[in-house]
Amino acid sequence: MKLNKGDKAPEIKLRDTNGDWINSKDLNKDSKLLVIFFPFAFSGTCTKEVCTLRDNMKLYNAFNTKVIGISVDSYFTLKEFKKVNNLNFLLLSDFNREIIEAYNVNFTLKGMKQIPRRAAFIISAEGTVQYSEIMEDANQGLNFKQIQNQLG
Repeated sequence: MKLNKGDKAPEIKLRDTNGDWINSKDLNKDSKLLVIFFPFAFSGTCTKEVCTLRDNMKLYNAFNTKVIGISVDSYFTLKEFKKVNNLNFLLLSDFNREIIEAYNVNFTLKGMKQIPRRAAFIISAEGTVQYSEIMEDANQGLNFKQIQNQLG
């Protein structure tokens, strides 16, 4: 079932690039969350997308918004991806695919099942969905201008 504006956002509890458990309730106490789902670390469009986020962190900070990137890669892979791209926000591993199912962003790509669609969700400090964007085409990037407009 698609998440719509005003819906309660599913709780996110996943491992970060150090293997530590991160809970969205702890991150979301006094700020908004921008949750970005991406198919694979080190793929072309995904790398471009996370680098765009990295380069605009001052803007997200100004909007009192914490950024989380989620993929089904292992946290070991995400640790290297974060290091190589000098990323300045959390990357979380949904290796068991529980969160992509909860957010209903899973699909099959070239025979690989349960891959996250490229998607963005803005979650209010109260834990409700304020904005969602789910891409049907894995090669199509997110509309960061629209996301920023929704935050501002």
